[in-house]
Amino acid sequence: MSGHNKWSTIKHKKAATDAKRGKIYTRLVKEIILAAKSGGGDPDTNPRLRTAILSAKKENMPRENIERAIKRGTGEIEGVAYEEITYEGYGHNGVGIVVDVMTDNKNRTVAEVRHMFSKYGGNMAEAGAVSWNFDQKGFFNVPSAGLDEDEFMMQALEAGAEDVQLSDEFYEVYTSPTEFHTVLANMEALGFPVENPELTRVPKNYIKADDVADKLLRLIEMLEDLDDVQKVYANFEFSDETLTRLNQE
Repeated sequence: MSGHNKWSTIKHKKAATDAKRGKIYTRLVKEIILAAKSGGGDPDTNPRLRTAILSAKKENMPRENIERAIKRGTGEIEGVAYEEITYEGYGHNGVGIVVDVMTDNKNRTVAEVRHMFSKYGGNMAEAGAVSWNFDQKGFFNVPSAGLDEDEFMMQALEAGAEDVQLSDEFYEVYTSPTEFHTVLANMEALGFPVENPELTRVPKNYIKADDVADKLLRLIEMLEDLDDVQKVYANFEFSDETLTRLNQE
């Protein structure tokens, strides 16, 4: 699991320097719509919607945008009908890649995803070929400054976390998907500053990819830039030296 936060660090650095607020909002709105459509418009009884709203608030999305998206999902406001699809493929060095999309045109989206895989050195795979290697988890960070490692880990595990790891300046906290919001609430009640909460896919094992780092990240970034793509997951592993170089670029 240790590679998850390091990959997140690269992505968050990229996002911080990438003025794509409109695209971020579009993805968040889609997630809110589908969450409300599948589980109702009350975040107290719909964990997926609660997660989507947390993500939207983290990006400073206006409350009226969130409320409008919920109403589109519940059918109170008419809008585009989206469908969720997962595509799978391989990148450089055989790295497994999972692409979650939300689309109103499946034929368009699969063609775009296949084109990006082909153009940037990867190839698509059949359903299930890659996703078996990823576990669905709840995840969030807590800044480690001023916290005793043993004490924090004990409190997090008692709050319901499955796993806790120290990575750079943060503790990585992992939960089961079903206990995600319970653990979040427990940690917040204990006064811990929770950051970057999300439901995610965590690789069961990793493939070393230092020698193809730039090409692999280029493929992943191009997939992420597609309008219909929500999230991209990959089971690569980089050395500390490669991570340092990437974060300095």
